Amino acid sequence: MARDHLHVVMLPWSAFGHLIPFFQLSIALAKSGIHVSFVSTPRNIQRLPKVPPSLATLITLVEFPLPKLDNDLLPEGSEATVDVPVDKVEYLKLAYDRLQCPVNQFVAEQLPDWIIADFSAHWAVEISQNHNVGLVYFSVFSAATIVFFGKPPNYFYVGDQKQAWPSPESLTTPPEWLSFPSSVAFRGYEAVGFHVGLYTENVSGISDAARVTKVLRACKAVAIRSCREFEGEFLSLHEKLMGKPVIPIGLLPPERHVKTEANDSSWKMIFEWLDKQEPKSVLFVGFGSECQLSKEQVYEIAYGLQLSQVPFLWALRKPIWAIDDEDSLPSGFIDNTSGRGMVCMGWVPQKEILAHPSIGGSLFHSGWGSAIEMLQFGHCLVVLPFIYDQPVNARVLVEKDLAVEVEREEDGSFSRDGIAKAVRLAMVLEEGDKLRVRARDAAAIFGDENLHQVYYIGHFVEYLNLGDSDKI
Repeated sequence: MARDHLHVVMLPWSAFGHLIPFFQLSIALAKSGIHVSFVSTPRNIQRLPKVPPSLATLITLVEFPLPKLDNDLLPEGSEATVDVPVDKVEYLKLAYDRLQCPVNQFVAEQLPDWIIADFSAHWAVEISQNHNVGLVYFSVFSAATIVFFGKPPNYFYVGDQKQAWPSPESLTTPPEWLSFPSSVAFRGYEAVGFHVGLYTENVSGISDAARVTKVLRACKAVAIRSCREFEGEFLSLHEKLMGKPVIPIGLLPPERHVKTEANDSSWKMIFEWLDKQEPKSVLFVGFGSECQLSKEQVYEIAYGLQLSQVPFLWALRKPIWAIDDEDSLPSGFIDNTSGRGMVCMGWVPQKEILAHPSIGGSLFHSGWGSAIEMLQFGHCLVVLPFIYDQPVNARVLVEKDLAVEVEREEDGSFSRDGIAKAVRLAMVLEEGDKLRVRARDAAAIFGDENLHQVYYIGHFVEYLNLGDSDKI
């Protein structure tokens, strides 16, 4: 029997590539009349977008202080992956796991209808079982990624202990359960670090593979940030393999009419410069906050942009190795590209920049959320993947003729010539015409708010209302 008023508790991992999709899903569910309790730590919640006033009564931001660790293992104020070096993320997971107690108490008091959990919150399984609350795993990754990473019922394991991916090399070919041709796989240089990160039992006492496997085995349904119009073959296969509801919730595209306040004078300069450029002529370049690029990598990207002769706007955060902003780029680069390129240090209003009519393409890491944001505006993509699910996304985007991947050597290195070649193909060469047409066509899917909010979120809400009944 359908419930009149649903209450859902959201448990995202403390990385903004997870927090933001969980927040976007919270907004979408609230628009459908569902009460959402979004659980995170104070500083993470402060850095989220504002809840729309019209939804303020339906979304409760629940702050639990991040438990402190002994010996100052986490720097003061570090509550998300963006706040800590890569080698400290395991301590963030340890502190995150200690949120189990306050979350358990909150669920016991509130008795929500559902918990929607991320891969990291493996302890949500016990909480949901103890209080008889339905558990949904929400994958912020693409359907291709979640299909690639594990086959039910054991996912990342064969039995309980044996690794389903016994070596990095095993990640370099498409999995045997793929029922259609695909090149989706890691390259050798990508697989080594990923395999270690996946199976290493860090200081938290549990590996990432064990976390996600536990959640996947126990959940009643899997919600995926995807749609059949783009990943129909992967979604159909995953549903067939899972034997439980696999629900595409749409792409959660950012709302175009919600603008960021332009409170920085440098932002005004950005848009004045963009206004002077030809339509679809400018390449946006951005690698976010999680990719910590080396000096050699940043410099090769810079020289490649200079070689390409394509207008560009580069959103660059000062790397940890740079003494100051000036040290972040090769000597003379700003002068040599003056008039044709613009470098913006620090945070920029990315959504508004991507929406500008002069932006025609993007060079980026192929993170799933960023890909959605860029294809929403019909940009052709130049992909340079580094970490996590980025290589899988890159292969899928190339397969679907939406992206050009920068050529790499066997050790993962890339050159300025490779950057320039990929950028020119995507932005100006005749051979890239098909890519640009496909990207423009993709905007009709990725930017269709009605498709994603009304159709896909509508179906998800229907499932939540029907509870444990068969898949809709």
